[in-house]
Amino acid sequence: MADGIKGWARLVRATRVSYWGLGWALREEEAFRIEALIALLLAPLAIWLGDTGLERAALLFSLVFVLIVELLNTAVEVVVDRIGTERHPLSGRAKDLGSAAVHLSLLQVPVVWGLVLFG
Repeated sequence: MADGIKGWARLVRATRVSYWGLGWALREEEAFRIEALIALLLAPLAIWLGDTGLERAALLFSLVFVLIVELLNTAVEVVVDRIGTERHPLSGRAKDLGSAAVHLSLLQVPVVWGLVLFG
């Protein structure tokens, strides 16, 4: 490792920067804030509506998956913006693909919930 941190210290540092990243996304990214709020509101419902542990896990994971994809999309956007502000077709394509990934992750939520609750 380049920084020389190993073992538990590495795990503690990785956890710290992960929470810093979550905090940054909550402060700076409106889409992430909205999706996190919706996930927070739906999580108790998922636990209540799921009949089995597997159903509860599927309902909860469908919500967390949206947040994961949104974080990755934000990371792509930040890197593209870091590279430069000039318009470039590949930069636009990278952002569009990230947006498409978020869109698909959002579409899977009602599908999973519908299959678990009504399927």
